[in-house]
Order: sequence, then structure tokens, then C-alpha cells
Amino acid sequence: MHNDPAIQELIDREAIRDLVLCYSRAIDRKDVGLLRDLYTEDSTDTHGDTFDGSAEDFCKFIEGSLPHMTYSGHHACNHMIAIDGDEGNGEVYALAFHVVPDQANPGKQIEDFMCVRYIDNYRRCADGKWRFSKRVVTYDMQLQRPFTGGGLMALGEKDPSYSELLLPFFQRGARS
Repeated sequence: MHNDPAIQELIDREAIRDLVLCYSRAIDRKDVGLLRDLYTEDSTDTHGDTFDGSAEDFCKFIEGSLPHMTYSGHHACNHMIAIDGDEGNGEVYALAFHVVPDQANPGKQIEDFMCVRYIDNYRRCADGKWRFSKRVVTYDMQLQRPFTGGGLMALGEKDPSYSELLLPFFQRGARS
């Protein structure tokens, strides 16, 4: 902790921004070990009408969904943060793009594009890391249509970022 409260708030804000970006990386790189590290033990996650429950159950839900996602891209946009000591709130506007199997047409895929907002509660934990203590996701707009594109790169563990970005921050699993 820094002696100057203004500097500590900037440090905390940057750590919370990293938390939000790590969420996108965890989902898009299919890294459930990282995803689990982003939540407090007692946290919950409500993803629109898709999931509502404990963060641990959300991680299991995502782990079961990832093999079916040909592509996943989560892009954080506006991010507003308020901090009070070891607690924080945030609202993140994001674009989420997925390519998934078309349940109505076996062998085909659909693109699922959403404008979402993550309405977050954050908590600084005993290890000093900020984590989600509650996450509520609104699906402000959703567009689904047949996918006819190409060039999908849902590489998971084979993603070149793991071999090119060698600092611990970019490696798979829990944050060090």
C-alpha cells in the first residue's frame, strides 16, 4: 500500500482494469485456471439469461462451453470505477463476439454478437489482488446470424501469445 491515497487509488484502478482485461483473456484463450483466479471464493456471476449462480459454478459452465466455441472475442470499452478502501464498483461496456454451433442446423455455425455491460463489485483480497465479488452482465443488444466467414483462431493453449509473451502475467493459469 502506498502512503499517498491518490497514488494508491491510481494503483488500485489499474489493478481493477487488469482484472477486467484478464477476464477477457481467460475466456478468449480458454484458460479456466485464470478465470477461477479472478473471483472471490464467495462471489456470484449473473450472465443475462444464460447463467446465474456461484462463480465456481460459472467457471464449470464456461469450461463445458469452451470446446463448442470456435471463436470468442471480448473487447472491453468504457470502464468506470469507484473505489472505497478494499471495495470497488465498476461498469464496463463491452463487445462480445462468439462463433458457436447452430443448434437448428447441425454442421453449421452462427455468429453471436452482443453489446454487454458488466456491472461489477470488486474486492481486494488478503493476497492484495483485486477480484470480482459479484458480476452482473446485461445483454443490451444481441445479434445472431449464420456465420459465413473464416480465419477463426480460437487457439487456446496453442495461441502464440504464450510462446511470445514470456513474462508471468501472460502465462496460463492463476495470476502470480
